[in-house]
Amino acid sequence: MDEPRFGLPNLGDGVGLREPHFPHLMATAPADWGVDWFEIISENFLDHAGYAAHVLEVVAAHRPVVMHGVSLSIGGADPLDLAYLDKLAALADRVKPAWISDHLCWTGVAGLNTHDLLPLPLTEAALAHVVDRVKAVQDRLGRPLILENPSSYLEFRSSQMPEWEFLARMAEAADCGLLLDVNNVHVSAFNHGFDPETYVEAIPAERIVQTHLAGPSDFGTHLMDTHDAPVPDAVWPLYARVQARTGGVATLLEWDANIPAWPDLLAELAKAKAVREGWRLTALSPTAARAHG
Repeated sequence: MDEPRFGLPNLGDGVGLREPHFPHLMATAPADWGVDWFEIISENFLDHAGYAAHVLEVVAAHRPVVMHGVSLSIGGADPLDLAYLDKLAALADRVKPAWISDHLCWTGVAGLNTHDLLPLPLTEAALAHVVDRVKAVQDRLGRPLILENPSSYLEFRSSQMPEWEFLARMAEAADCGLLLDVNNVHVSAFNHGFDPETYVEAIPAERIVQTHLAGPSDFGTHLMDTHDAPVPDAVWPLYARVQARTGGVATLLEWDANIPAWPDLLAELAKAKAVREGWRLTALSPTAARAHG
């Protein structure tokens, strides 16, 4: 596997490590798991020494693991939670993750956690605030932070730039990586009426370390990022374009509710490879395409 950015590799195709699949993974030889890597929700394993921690230990011994957090609140007004960062660092010492990621959002105020990923006003002041905090987090963790574009359902009138410009400028100024969730691009584009292809094309390819795929729920006027369904058809062209622009980065299928059986999860994940191979064939000459067919 090549290492195109930050010294971080293309891990291949992975899934989230979720409790319903623990029995299957523990009863199956690692060679037969059928995935290249796993992503964990960091908070599920902080201060945890039970069975889930044992499963993670086994998985990490056989596959690369990425830590994906939901509590960093990088855009929040409260001071950074240094105790939380130290717990992340301690978990990283145990797990040896390929990288640590979280979301461009805020999650609460005055010490109260909303348990949601809330959107930021996309202003110059917010950008400077986030950049300073990303640098502080990277210094504390001693590694690059990878930030994900969230899905959103409202926008601030005070915003001064589109989200893709905010992300691009943040990544450059803070020297951090990006986790481009193409499902979230699709969801937010539907909700706010922008062109998802414009978003994908504007993100600096050299900063993209990972992609997310997932299935939202359609509520008519809005899509909700529920991670409980197959990847919609409209997301696959965006995914193919990201893979083309980057030369290939790690792919993660998220499925957090109505979680299917392991074979069905792998069948959905296999679509990512098929999409990538379809893109590669169209990039070849007709003669080469016939040879590969």
